[in-house]
Amino acid sequence: MHIPDNYLSPTTCAALVAAMAPVWTVSLKKVRVQIEAKKATVPLIGVGAAFAFLIMMFNVPVPGGTTAHAVGATLLAILLGPWAACLSISIALLLQAFVFGDGGILAYGANVFNMGFIMPFVGYSLFMLGKRFKHPKLGAFVGGYFGINFAALAAGVELGIQPLIAHTASGQPLYSPYPLSISVPAMLSAHVLVVGWIEAVVTVLIYQFVQKSAPDELYETPNEPSRVGRIWLPLLGVMAFLSPLGLLASGDAWGEWDTAGVVAQLKANHMHAAVPRGMAHGMDFHALLADYGLSGIPAPVGYMLSAATALILIGIVVKIVGARHAKVVS
Repeated sequence: MHIPDNYLSPTTCAALVAAMAPVWTVSLKKVRVQIEAKKATVPLIGVGAAFAFLIMMFNVPVPGGTTAHAVGATLLAILLGPWAACLSISIALLLQAFVFGDGGILAYGANVFNMGFIMPFVGYSLFMLGKRFKHPKLGAFVGGYFGINFAALAAGVELGIQPLIAHTASGQPLYSPYPLSISVPAMLSAHVLVVGWIEAVVTVLIYQFVQKSAPDELYETPNEPSRVGRIWLPLLGVMAFLSPLGLLASGDAWGEWDTAGVVAQLKANHMHAAVPRGMAHGMDFHALLADYGLSGIPAPVGYMLSAATALILIGIVVKIVGARHAKVVS
């Protein structure tokens, strides 16, 4: 679901950054208030960012020979609140884009809009609906399932409208060349049939576990957790160690092909088999740890090193933010 650079027009990218600007602003204001009531919110946002980063490394095969992954956004909304979840996902996606080349730099706003806004808020709304009718576990399951599918639908629409809004005088697409009739079914089929169920199961299982073993960590409880890392640090460590399992699923996610892959897909769909001009001559950013690996290092080791690097970087950000907040308060 990570939209790469040069798949969306600059206008689309700018519009989605503009759409996210008020969401980020409100999120920061809401979370500041939340921190005053529950100081553990700062490390929990870091934990949420780390969890989202790691779970997105676990690719699974989906119909059509491509891959996809869970995100954990609904779970984070239930545990941290939707505004804090938005910030956690934003941090994870920023790190993925700039350090690991997963998702575009210009497309960052679009990716956060889908995974950091639509997903947690849709999922949390459905969770609260289930809770209202005394079925919070069902609400968590349904929220996880529909949250990620609404995000996939949004990504499919963003990609599918590109041939309509960005094309040459002769009608050839400048960016993503796949129309809505291809992009929306492709995105939804992967998530409706496979990934949505994984997201739903992970959401309800971890929610149930935290509810029983550490209820003070839930967004809905005002109490400070006794020790945030008691549950999360072992879980994140295990996820980082097992992250190479994500390499077992071969193939790229739908729409995340390089130029050669784009041409092959266009031929397969009996479309004009030429790389769109905007994609061929667009932004070319080389991330330090592109594709979660290093040259000359076996892929599984590179995956684990990438996971460990992400945990360290997120930990540093949390320490800095926590220290600045403590300084402001004092």
